[in-house]
Amino acid sequence: MYIGVGIFLLLVGLILVFAYTGDQLIAGLDLGVIGWIAIGLGALAIILSFVVDRRRRRPVVYDERV
Repeated sequence: MYIGVGIFLLLVGLILVFAYTGDQLIAGLDLGVIGWIAIGLGALAIILSFVVDRRRRRPVVYDERV
């Protein structure tokens, strides 16, 4: 779940920082800064998804005694 949100935030942030060439100030908010924040949150969400997934998986031990 986190990986999808992370990729979405990363893409939105990258679009705001590098691709959007319109007015950077909307209602007093700098879209460049919001883009960098979205990039950071997206990267954090992707990293957390790997950490949570790794903690959730348990090693499988097979008992081959007959």
